[in-house]
Amino acid sequence: MSSYIDTVHPERHTPYLDIPDDVIEYLHYLDFVKLRSPRTVNGYYLDLRGFFRYMMIQWGRADATAKPEEIDLTKIDSKDIAGIGKRDIFGYLDYARSANNGSKARARKLSALKGFFGYMCTQVNKITQDPTENVSLGAPKKTLPKYLTESESLELLNNIQSDFYERDFCIITLFLNCGMRLAELVSIDLGDFRDDTIRITGKGGKERLVYLNDACKQALERYAKVRGGLVNLSDKDALFVSKRTGKRLTARRVEQIVARCLQSAGLSGRGFSPHKLRHTAATLMYQGGVDMLALKEILGHENVSTTQIYTHINQQQLREAVQASPLARQRFIEPKSADQKADGAGDQSAAEDAEKKEK
Repeated sequence: MSSYIDTVHPERHTPYLDIPDDVIEYLHYLDFVKLRSPRTVNGYYLDLRGFFRYMMIQWGRADATAKPEEIDLTKIDSKDIAGIGKRDIFGYLDYARSANNGSKARARKLSALKGFFGYMCTQVNKITQDPTENVSLGAPKKTLPKYLTESESLELLNNIQSDFYERDFCIITLFLNCGMRLAELVSIDLGDFRDDTIRITGKGGKERLVYLNDACKQALERYAKVRGGLVNLSDKDALFVSKRTGKRLTARRVEQIVARCLQSAGLSGRGFSPHKLRHTAATLMYQGGVDMLALKEILGHENVSTTQIYTHINQQQLREAVQASPLARQRFIEPKSADQKADGAGDQSAAEDAEKKEK
């Protein structure tokens, strides 16, 4: 998948060459005015590029069998965009569904369209009607986050195989204990540490402090000794660097490291990833008694409603709640045979006769 992000410097981007001028201006607006992160702007770029490729086919200006990268979007002007209506938006969303885009992916695409057309209508007044107005997909279906259990997490830590063991052990330890995002981990500098805290730069450039537990501090100390001995350390500020080049690790490289560690622990092929390790950290903290507001701050969530998904995955507490029932230890009662039932009925009749005599 092509991208405008510079792979060497992910905080920068290469020039936009394959999209309409109005989209370029909008992305610059997101970048310089709204101060959105490079990855957020890149997501909008990809979604809007996909939409206008679809529109070129609908307009008959591109063949449906053409390769996506062969469709020239640079000739699309403001007049073309002004002619897009609700029917086009609904058609694109239906096309996205037929292309096996899930509810979250379609919601993201609609969000990109709403942002762009809202900008065109209210910010620069290049169109008079916003075709996405009142268009909604409804709330996407919520799914429980996938995570490693405590025993699986220990299995992962105990089976790391690497030619740079201290670094990779430290990476996994921070993921499992601090609940940071992949982009947050690779951006950590040595200057972000103070005493027992680490300053993490999250989405939108927002900073938060996360306290380091003993496991994290020990892993960092062991890695620091080895890192300090690298002879070709070219990126002196970066925490996690390549053993071969001494440069800051990329997000893709960390994904590969995590995948290799999962494989050596026998946990590969189950959909685990760096982001799932973040879910794991949050889940284990919640199960350990961390309250929702504290967890929100640790994870860097904007709203506590985002954090509340972890209230649905505390299976241990649910199990303990069921076991707390006073009937939890009730054992199976064998059914009575026909003779036992008859004897029981006779006993009941005799008891009733005796009661009548007493009266």
